[in-house]
Amino acid sequence: MSNTNSIPSASQHASIQTINQAVQQASAWVQPVRREIGRVIVGQSQLIERLLVGLLANGHVLLEGVPGLAKTLALKTLAATIQLSFKRIQFTPDMLPADIIGTEIYHPRDLNFAIKHGPVFANLILADEINRAPAKVQSALLEAMQEHQVTIGDTTHPLPEPFLVLATQNPIEQEGTYALPEAQVDRFMLKVIVTYPTPAEERVIIDLMGTTDAKPQANALLGVEDIIKSRQVVNTVYIDDKVKDYIISLVHATREPAAYQLDLRPYIQYAASPRASIALTLAARALAFLNGRGYVTPQDIKSIAPDVLRHRVAVTYEAEAEGLASEHIIQKILDAVPVP
Repeated sequence: MSNTNSIPSASQHASIQTINQAVQQASAWVQPVRREIGRVIVGQSQLIERLLVGLLANGHVLLEGVPGLAKTLALKTLAATIQLSFKRIQFTPDMLPADIIGTEIYHPRDLNFAIKHGPVFANLILADEINRAPAKVQSALLEAMQEHQVTIGDTTHPLPEPFLVLATQNPIEQEGTYALPEAQVDRFMLKVIVTYPTPAEERVIIDLMGTTDAKPQANALLGVEDIIKSRQVVNTVYIDDKVKDYIISLVHATREPAAYQLDLRPYIQYAASPRASIALTLAARALAFLNGRGYVTPQDIKSIAPDVLRHRVAVTYEAEAEGLASEHIIQKILDAVPVP
């Protein structure tokens, strides 16, 4: 179906034009940052775009892919491009919550306790191989991710803004790993599947990385103020009522698929919560901003929906037995729900 009805009408044109101008001015940094990251990361354009969406929409991002696909390098390069504090936490089975959030240290000379902040006190946190840590360590991130604060002893400490957790996990190893609890998975706005490069991209990677010379490094182009100002403009991006209804329909279809002539109920164990609707709205606004538009189209929703929903729709054993993953169910929903 045509999506022209979702483009702002003539009566809204003046205000949308104003938003468009604001978006185009505020997003002037997008292409330079993409080019700067591209000096270090070959290909992976969707991965970079999703990281920028998370940064603009104030949403945490979970990356899943086999080793060697530049997940960690992409996150480090993004941090280098923006003048933000960056900490990398390598998750291991023997970690304790204090290794992440910090702890109280007693000083006998002064007869008091001092707070030692953990690595979570930074703007960008790279939680590398997050599924290698046990549940009590993973849960230590819950308060930080949701409330942007941590509690050490009896004192609550705010985290610096912007604050973003960018986590990676390896899907092929089971030994020594711990599945992320549903409550924590739901805290991630996006779950991005990182794929292999194309043969042409891999040839460039060989030419770029296949030497012992110093590898290219990204230069800082943005500061905290630029990100905060961009987020304010993202919040003004227009979403038509029909597009909002489309978002609600997609999420509702994960709960009541029969209402959309879909026989998927036996395959869905847990459906998406209202947090999915919020994440889909925010992510679509950020995606429109990255594309220099002051309004969201249904195509923005369809593009970002798999990354927003794939970790929020849990499949049953019956679905697994038939080889149906959450991605298949989401695609069926996207194909069935009418586009405005």
